[in-house]
Amino acid sequence: MVGYTAPGIPVHPSSIVGQTPPKYTTNSLCLPNTTTSSFPFLSNLPSSFIRSSTQHHVVPKVSFNPQGNYDLSLLDDDDLQAKAPEPMPPKEGRYEVMIDTDVIRRLDLTPFQSATNISSPSSVDPEEYLERTIGFTINYQREDPYDQRELSEFPEIRLWFVRLDATYPWLPLLLDWRAGELARYAAMLVPHQMSMRMGVVFNPEALELFIMKKVFTIYPWLMQQGFSNSKARLKSKDMARMLGFGIGDELFDLIDQYPISSLD
Repeated sequence: MVGYTAPGIPVHPSSIVGQTPPKYTTNSLCLPNTTTSSFPFLSNLPSSFIRSSTQHHVVPKVSFNPQGNYDLSLLDDDDLQAKAPEPMPPKEGRYEVMIDTDVIRRLDLTPFQSATNISSPSSVDPEEYLERTIGFTINYQREDPYDQRELSEFPEIRLWFVRLDATYPWLPLLLDWRAGELARYAAMLVPHQMSMRMGVVFNPEALELFIMKKVFTIYPWLMQQGFSNSKARLKSKDMARMLGFGIGDELFDLIDQYPISSLD
């Protein structure tokens, strides 16, 4: 089992490292069966979508389409579980970032900058990248050919993505969500475990923290880039929803009411 994509896209054990897209055919997003979040403005998907399992957890398998509909299959029993949807291919014409073992070990972000033409955090037109989106192809050479770990379980790969995220903290917004790049990116930064049946099983509190941090980053950034208040909220909510959470407008109201002044 190698690779991972957005919630709802099944794991294909036949996938191997080094293939080109759409090789990353991950993941089911598994969250504990909780009705409330640690944060008052963050909630799981509506309870009307959720059915508890005998193991006391749910497995939200979310399939996204351009109309904004979400097809949820939450059955935990393999015998009862409906066939998962086929993985969606990478978006045609997206920016493709190719990284290999040497790039990863050097913590070199040059391939990202060259592929996307983003030379600095300030040199980006969000509209263009929201339209084309960004994806990654990771050609990582394993020292042990029998090493069955997922790419997101290799510390050196995760460290490369940590540096990337620290440099471009708004990047999750611009990824190819429908091909699974958002969930794949989150798996590089959020503690998780791998399940042969369920895919990526995120630590729920860590995932909540990740989402909240990205909302606090991306919403003001979109406003600074000239997006309307309503569109900036919608984009931020869509990002959280892709990972199985809803965001209340009260949070955005507070951000607007108490903005943080930029330091000169």
